[in-house]
Amino acid sequence: MPTPCRPIVLALLVLSPACAPRDPENSAVCGFAFIAGSSMVVQYLNNQHAMLQAVPPGLTGTLGARVVGHGSGKAVVTAGKDGVQAGFEGEGFPTKPGYGLVLVDDSSETVRGILILDQEVSGTPPVQLGTLTHGENSAPLYGVRVNWGSVSDPKCPLIRQPRAG
Repeated sequence: MPTPCRPIVLALLVLSPACAPRDPENSAVCGFAFIAGSSMVVQYLNNQHAMLQAVPPGLTGTLGARVVGHGSGKAVVTAGKDGVQAGFEGEGFPTKPGYGLVLVDDSSETVRGILILDQEVSGTPPVQLGTLTHGENSAPLYGVRVNWGSVSDPKCPLIRQPRAG
């Protein structure tokens, strides 16, 4: 004869994953938002006025970074003799071809993070601001001003900022 506790325990085991806090980055809705946002960012490369011609103020320290099609990571950015040097810490860094884009909010001039793509830049390459590295691999680092509200949803941010500490 089953004990009255067994159904309760089974119900708790079944429901516990549903009640656990979920990472929205792994949801289908956020996946679509990331694809759409990344595609919109790439479109800014066709606008010469959006391209950064020099390293923006505030481009040092630890920034959020994302390889398109992968989860969030971070980039540690320092000034170097040939522009900024950004070391990516995360998954999916492309081998050749590939490049990184420093994303700057066009309304506030705030650096929002680095988006990393595994393709070549189409058309005329932008001004190279520095180099993005991951282990032995490296890629050029460019910059672009974007309308942040149109490429990133607050519920599914295109680039998640790393936690302090």
